[in-house]
Amino acid sequence: MSRKFAESTLLIATHNAGKLEEMRELLTPFGVSVVGAAEKNLPEPIETEDNFIGNARIKAHAAVKATSLPALSDDSGIEVEALNNEPGVYTADWAETPNGRDFVMAMTKTHDKLEAVNAPHPRRARFCSTLVLAWPDGHDEVFVGKVNGTLVWPMRGSVGHGYDPMFMPDGYDITFGEMTFETKNQISHRADAFAKLVKGCFER
Repeated sequence: MSRKFAESTLLIATHNAGKLEEMRELLTPFGVSVVGAAEKNLPEPIETEDNFIGNARIKAHAAVKATSLPALSDDSGIEVEALNNEPGVYTADWAETPNGRDFVMAMTKTHDKLEAVNAPHPRRARFCSTLVLAWPDGHDEVFVGKVNGTLVWPMRGSVGHGYDPMFMPDGYDITFGEMTFETKNQISHRADAFAKLVKGCFER
Protein backbone atom coordinates (compact mmCIF):
# COMPACT_ATOMS: atom_id res chain seq x y z
CA MET A 1 0.00 0.00 0.00
CA SER A 2 1.54 3.29 -1.10
CA ARG A 3 1.79 6.23 1.28
CA LYS A 4 -0.79 8.94 0.59
CA PHE A 5 0.43 12.48 -0.08
CA ALA A 6 -1.10 14.78 2.54
CA GLU A 7 1.06 17.90 2.19
CA SER A 8 0.04 21.09 0.36
CA THR A 9 3.33 21.81 -1.48
CA LEU A 10 5.39 19.50 -3.64
CA LEU A 11 8.84 20.27 -4.99
CA ILE A 12 9.46 18.96 -8.51
CA ALA A 13 13.15 18.10 -8.60
CA THR A 14 13.83 19.21 -12.17
CA HIS A 15 15.40 22.21 -13.92
CA ASN A 16 13.59 21.26 -17.13
CA ALA A 17 10.85 23.85 -17.71
CA GLY A 18 8.91 21.55 -20.07
CA LYS A 19 8.90 18.73 -17.54
CA LEU A 20 7.87 21.09 -14.73
CA GLU A 21 4.93 22.42 -16.75
CA GLU A 22 3.83 18.88 -17.59
CA MET A 23 3.91 17.91 -13.90
CA ARG A 24 2.14 21.10 -12.80
CA GLU A 25 -0.70 20.41 -15.23
CA LEU A 26 -1.04 16.82 -14.11
CA LEU A 27 -1.13 17.79 -10.41
CA THR A 28 -3.57 20.71 -10.67
CA PRO A 29 -6.69 18.57 -10.01
CA PHE A 30 -5.32 17.54 -6.60
CA GLY A 31 -4.93 21.06 -5.22
CA VAL A 32 -1.20 20.62 -4.77
CA SER A 33 1.01 23.69 -5.04
CA VAL A 34 4.01 22.88 -7.24
CA VAL A 35 7.45 24.50 -7.00
CA GLY A 36 10.45 23.77 -9.26
CA ALA A 37 14.11 23.17 -8.38
CA ALA A 38 15.21 26.33 -10.23
CA GLU A 39 12.93 28.51 -8.06
CA LYS A 40 14.72 27.11 -5.01
CA ASN A 41 18.17 27.57 -6.62
CA LEU A 42 18.93 23.89 -6.15
CA PRO A 43 22.05 22.50 -7.83
CA GLU A 44 21.59 19.43 -10.00
CA PRO A 45 22.95 16.44 -8.08
CA ILE A 46 25.45 14.15 -9.80
CA GLU A 47 23.66 11.05 -11.08
CA THR A 48 25.94 8.11 -10.35
CA GLU A 49 23.61 5.15 -10.92
CA ASP A 50 23.32 3.14 -14.14
CA ASN A 51 19.55 2.75 -13.88
CA PHE A 52 16.53 5.06 -13.89
CA ILE A 53 15.33 4.20 -10.35
CA GLY A 54 18.74 4.86 -8.79
CA ASN A 55 19.12 8.25 -10.46
CA ALA A 56 15.53 9.31 -9.70
CA ARG A 57 16.14 8.45 -6.03
CA ILE A 58 19.33 10.55 -5.96
CA LYS A 59 17.45 13.57 -7.36
CA ALA A 60 14.41 13.27 -5.08
CA HIS A 61 16.33 12.76 -1.84
CA ALA A 62 18.84 15.53 -2.63
CA ALA A 63 15.94 17.97 -3.15
CA VAL A 64 14.25 16.89 0.09
CA LYS A 65 17.48 17.31 2.01
CA ALA A 66 18.04 20.80 0.61
CA THR A 67 14.50 22.12 1.19
CA SER A 68 12.79 19.89 3.79
CA LEU A 69 9.88 19.69 1.32
CA PRO A 70 8.57 16.43 -0.11
CA ALA A 71 9.99 16.08 -3.63
CA LEU A 72 9.05 14.32 -6.83
CA SER A 73 11.77 13.47 -9.33
CA ASP A 74 11.65 11.91 -12.75
CA ASP A 75 14.45 10.06 -14.47
CA SER A 76 13.58 9.26 -18.02
CA GLY A 77 15.13 8.37 -21.31
CA ILE A 78 14.79 6.44 -24.51
CA GLU A 79 15.96 2.86 -25.02
CA VAL A 80 16.69 1.80 -28.60
CA GLU A 81 16.51 -1.97 -29.09
CA ALA A 82 19.08 -2.22 -31.89
CA LEU A 83 21.58 -0.22 -29.79
CA ASN A 84 21.40 -2.58 -26.79
CA ASN A 85 18.88 -0.20 -25.14
CA GLU A 86 21.20 2.80 -25.41
CA PRO A 87 21.15 5.69 -24.67
CA GLY A 88 18.85 4.79 -21.73
CA VAL A 89 19.94 6.60 -18.56
CA TYR A 90 22.48 8.51 -20.67
CA THR A 91 19.83 10.07 -22.96
CA ALA A 92 20.51 13.62 -21.73
CA ASP A 93 24.30 13.00 -21.83
CA TRP A 94 24.10 12.25 -25.56
CA ALA A 95 22.70 15.77 -25.99
CA GLU A 96 25.31 17.61 -23.88
CA THR A 97 27.34 20.36 -25.52
CA PRO A 98 29.43 23.16 -23.98
CA ASN A 99 26.42 25.44 -24.62
CA GLY A 100 23.68 23.26 -23.14
CA ARG A 101 21.71 20.31 -24.49
CA ASP A 102 21.22 19.81 -28.20
CA PHE A 103 18.68 17.06 -28.86
CA VAL A 104 18.82 17.46 -32.64
CA MET A 105 22.48 16.46 -32.31
CA ALA A 106 21.51 13.55 -30.03
CA MET A 107 18.83 12.29 -32.41
CA THR A 108 21.24 12.58 -35.35
CA LYS A 109 23.84 10.62 -33.38
CA THR A 110 21.25 7.92 -32.63
CA HIS A 111 20.23 7.71 -36.29
CA ASP A 112 23.90 7.53 -37.39
CA LYS A 113 24.57 4.68 -34.93
CA LEU A 114 21.52 2.77 -36.24
CA GLU A 115 22.77 3.24 -39.80
CA ALA A 116 26.26 2.11 -38.79
CA VAL A 117 24.94 -1.22 -37.46
CA ASN A 118 22.51 -1.49 -40.38
CA ALA A 119 19.60 -1.87 -37.95
CA PRO A 120 16.54 -3.42 -39.60
CA HIS A 121 13.23 -1.55 -39.85
CA PRO A 122 11.02 -1.01 -37.98
CA ARG A 123 13.52 0.35 -35.46
CA ARG A 124 11.93 -0.37 -32.11
CA ALA A 125 12.38 1.86 -29.08
CA ARG A 126 10.67 2.74 -25.84
CA PHE A 127 10.50 5.81 -23.66
CA CYS A 128 10.88 5.05 -19.94
CA SER A 129 9.95 7.28 -17.02
CA THR A 130 10.64 6.54 -13.38
CA LEU A 131 9.02 8.77 -10.77
CA VAL A 132 10.24 8.83 -7.17
CA LEU A 133 8.22 10.68 -4.53
CA ALA A 134 10.30 11.21 -1.38
CA TRP A 135 9.42 12.61 2.02
CA PRO A 136 11.58 14.38 4.63
CA ASP A 137 11.52 11.26 6.85
CA GLY A 138 13.38 9.31 4.14
CA HIS A 139 10.42 7.31 2.86
CA ASP A 140 9.92 7.08 -0.90
CA GLU A 141 7.56 5.56 -3.44
CA VAL A 142 8.64 4.45 -6.94
CA PHE A 143 6.47 4.34 -10.09
CA VAL A 144 7.66 3.16 -13.51
CA GLY A 145 6.02 4.01 -16.85
CA LYS A 146 6.82 3.03 -20.44
CA VAL A 147 5.56 3.65 -23.97
CA ASN A 148 6.67 1.52 -26.92
CA GLY A 149 7.10 2.70 -30.47
CA THR A 150 9.35 3.02 -33.51
CA LEU A 151 11.96 5.57 -34.53
CA VAL A 152 11.41 7.62 -37.66
CA TRP A 153 13.85 9.59 -39.80
CA PRO A 154 13.96 12.41 -40.71
CA MET A 155 12.65 14.05 -37.51
CA ARG A 156 9.05 15.20 -37.60
CA GLY A 157 7.35 17.94 -35.61
CA SER A 158 8.50 20.69 -33.29
CA VAL A 159 6.24 20.17 -30.27
CA GLY A 160 7.50 18.58 -27.05
CA HIS A 161 11.12 18.13 -26.06
CA GLY A 162 14.00 15.68 -26.17
CA TYR A 163 13.61 12.81 -28.64
CA ASP A 164 9.91 13.53 -29.31
CA PRO A 165 10.33 14.37 -33.05
CA MET A 166 11.95 10.97 -33.71
CA PHE A 167 9.57 8.73 -31.73
CA MET A 168 6.28 7.39 -33.11
CA PRO A 169 4.26 5.59 -30.42
CA ASP A 170 2.55 2.30 -31.31
CA GLY A 171 -0.95 2.80 -32.69
CA TYR A 172 -0.22 6.27 -34.10
CA ASP A 173 1.10 7.54 -37.43
CA ILE A 174 2.51 10.77 -36.00
CA THR A 175 5.47 11.39 -33.69
CA PHE A 176 5.37 12.83 -30.18
CA GLY A 177 6.83 15.94 -31.82
CA GLU A 178 3.72 16.29 -33.99
CA MET A 179 1.19 15.65 -31.22
CA THR A 180 -0.64 18.17 -29.10
CA PHE A 181 0.44 18.22 -25.46
CA GLU A 182 -3.04 16.95 -24.54
CA THR A 183 -2.70 13.82 -26.67
CA LYS A 184 0.87 13.14 -25.63
CA ASN A 185 0.04 13.64 -21.95
CA GLN A 186 -2.57 10.89 -22.21
CA ILE A 187 -0.27 8.22 -23.64
CA SER A 188 3.33 9.13 -22.75
CA HIS A 189 5.72 7.16 -20.54
CA ARG A 190 5.40 9.95 -17.97
CA ALA A 191 1.61 9.76 -18.15
CA ASP A 192 1.84 6.01 -17.51
CA ALA A 193 4.11 6.49 -14.48
CA PHE A 194 2.01 9.43 -13.35
CA ALA A 195 -1.26 7.47 -13.47
CA LYS A 196 0.37 4.92 -11.15
CA LEU A 197 1.64 7.71 -8.85
CA VAL A 198 -1.82 9.30 -8.68
CA LYS A 199 -3.49 5.98 -7.93
CA GLY A 200 -0.90 5.17 -5.27
CA CYS A 201 -0.41 8.52 -3.53
CA PHE A 202 -3.04 11.09 -4.51
CA GLU A 203 -6.39 9.37 -5.00
CA ARG A 204 -8.35 9.22 -1.79
